[in-house]
Amino acid sequence: QLQLVESGGGLVQPGGSLRLSCAVSGSTSDLNAIGWFRQAPGKKREGVSCISSRTRRTNYKDSVQGRFTISRDNAKNTVYLQMNSLKPEDTAVYYCAASTSLSSLCTLLGSPYDYWGQGTQVTVSS
Repeated sequence: QLQLVESGGGLVQPGGSLRLSCAVSGSTSDLNAIGWFRQAPGKKREGVSCISSRTRRTNYKDSVQGRFTISRDNAKNTVYLQMNSLKPEDTAVYYCAASTSLSSLCTLLGSPYDYWGQGTQVTVSS
């Protein structure tokens, strides 16, 4: 069992930055990958970024490539999503999710992720 808790969301002006955190607890030895997903009102959930626990290989949605950076601190069992140059279209509830089945690669598809956090709201508005 894994528990995930997101934090760091909030209201920011366009062009601003936020850093989201995902604290993981429980059977962390089973953890293979962490992904960040988001869902805006009236839209489907979409994958934003992910990182493999074993290889540290990362993956990004095209629209956030170069603006968002995913990283992890193993000592703290925490994964971060640094979001720069934020745009109004980045507004959404952001979720982190953990997979116990993915191996060396991670995916932006939601189905392999077994555990999900409760989400944190990110609003980009002037």
